[in-house]
Amino acid sequence: QVQLVESGGGLVQPGGSLRLSCAASKSIFSIYTLGWYRQAPGKQREWVADITRGRITNHADSVKGRFAISGDKNTMFLQMDSLKPEDTAVYYCNAIDGGSSYWGQGTQVTVSS
Repeated sequence: QVQLVESGGGLVQPGGSLRLSCAASKSIFSIYTLGWYRQAPGKQREWVADITRGRITNHADSVKGRFAISGDKNTMFLQMDSLKPEDTAVYYCNAIDGGSSYWGQGTQVTVSS
């Protein structure tokens, strides 16, 4: 079992940048499928990006070219550039190992002028 804790959220102006971190209680980067999700008020949680086998990345069309997922053994990151108001949401990190799925508590990202 792994515990995940997100950090790095906050208030940023449109066009600004933010880097989210997800600290894991053990090494996960090379053996888990890792991902970032977000949930805006009144909406379902949506997938943002993931990384598989430590190198294969995928990003949602809405963030492609602006966000980048990465990480190491104990921490995963989401670099967010050119932020837009529609990026406002609670961001969650996720780790999957076979049939087990683990979630962090979330970190709030607010993009507003």
